[in-house]
Amino acid sequence: MITTIAWVVAAAAAVLSLVLAVRALRLKQQTAQLETAVADGKQQLAEIQRQAAARDKEAELAAKEVAIQAKQEAEKELRQRRRELAKLENRLDQREEAVEGQRRDLDKSAKEVVQQQRQLVETQQELQGALEAQRTELERISRLTTDEARGMLLRQVEEEAREDMSRLVRQIEEEAREEADRRAAWVVGMAIQRCAVEHARDATVSVVAIPSDDMKGRIIGREGRNIRTFEQLTGVDLIIDDTPEAVVISAFDPIRREVAKVALQGLISDGRIHPARIEELVERAQRTTEERVKEAGEKAVFETGTVGLHPELVRLLGVLTFRTSYGQNVLAHSIEVAHLSAVMAAEIGANEAIARRAGLLHDIGKAKDFQMEGTHAAIGADLARQRREHPDVVRAIAAHHGDIEMQAVEDVLVQAADAVSASRPGARGESLENYLRRLEGLEQIASSFEGVEKCYAIQAGREIRVMVVPEKVDDLGAHRMAKGVAEKIEQELDYPGQIRVTVIRETRAVEHAN
Repeated sequence: MITTIAWVVAAAAAVLSLVLAVRALRLKQQTAQLETAVADGKQQLAEIQRQAAARDKEAELAAKEVAIQAKQEAEKELRQRRRELAKLENRLDQREEAVEGQRRDLDKSAKEVVQQQRQLVETQQELQGALEAQRTELERISRLTTDEARGMLLRQVEEEAREDMSRLVRQIEEEAREEADRRAAWVVGMAIQRCAVEHARDATVSVVAIPSDDMKGRIIGREGRNIRTFEQLTGVDLIIDDTPEAVVISAFDPIRREVAKVALQGLISDGRIHPARIEELVERAQRTTEERVKEAGEKAVFETGTVGLHPELVRLLGVLTFRTSYGQNVLAHSIEVAHLSAVMAAEIGANEAIARRAGLLHDIGKAKDFQMEGTHAAIGADLARQRREHPDVVRAIAAHHGDIEMQAVEDVLVQAADAVSASRPGARGESLENYLRRLEGLEQIASSFEGVEKCYAIQAGREIRVMVVPEKVDDLGAHRMAKGVAEKIEQELDYPGQIRVTVIRETRAVEHAN
């Protein structure tokens, strides 16, 4: 056992010695390799340093060669520039000599020109003296100065030209006026003849008949609850007074007034009058009235042959069936104006479609004038513009009472058709006495201002034209007078719509040839 252990220990010692010897040998070999590598590195470093030194020397030599070459090129360019400068100096010297020669020539020419000018002045003075002598001799012979003779000749020629021009203008104006009067009378007469429309005057006094005065109490209801409900739902005022067997409905809105009238007639016929029944019949009357409005608008569009109208404009036309002007139904008046405008446009070759459309819509603003500010012409033009109507139609609507300047013949036709329809016998309910009284009042107001020569009420009292004496009223005074007349008319007269005040100041020269 001990021997075995000894052998094992000896073997382990031998193995350990062998391992240590191998490691020592490897370490020695690695050391030798490292020394060899260091020696090689030193040798390579020396070679690199030698090569770098050689390259530095080569670069230095190349730089010196480049510098020498650049110096040579610069010297060459300098020599060339010097040669060019020498040539330029020679050319400048030559030009200076040429300029000096030209200057001498110019001085010589200037002296000659001065001498010629002196001779011309002397010649001109001699000619002026001769002309003065001739003019003096002529003035002595004719006993007139030059200015007097010139003025006399100019006045004579001007007078002759003015006489000829005035005579020709007067002749042309008279012929044009006669032809225009004949043509206008024929066109209007033909239009009226072809458009024979019946006139139905509607006073639009919303009076509802009741079977007996006992019905008034039932309409009022206990403590007034029925009448309050009715007025709240319809937006009208019920006037129940001592008038026997009648109830008056008051409202600015014609649709509200018609709804109230239909509803009240239904309540009276039904006999059951209480808030719930009132509400039911008012709703039914609103539907019925709206259907009538739509039917009336569509009927008017169909009757006039107008296509493509906006549905809201058609509805507003239907509203006009409940609106009157001086007793004349506005929708019937609009239809007639559409026919008249179209016929006159066809006769004179204007745009018939535009004239018919503008004539039908010219009073469309009256369907909204109790709800909006402004004249019915301006309101109607805005309504048509918002519904994308043709600009010519919008302008004709706005201009049919002269609120804006008329620019097309269709504008004039619509205005003329409006006047013809309104002035037909029986068309409107204003009495002749009231009409004449209003015209006289307009002319009296205008005549009360100082400087007025004449004044005329025209267009059925819608315009007053005032002629003033130009020596007493200047342009600024004419504007002040127009404003003053308008203010006085507003204070002293009652009238529908608008009245236009036009003050005319002009100077005329009239001559007669014998």
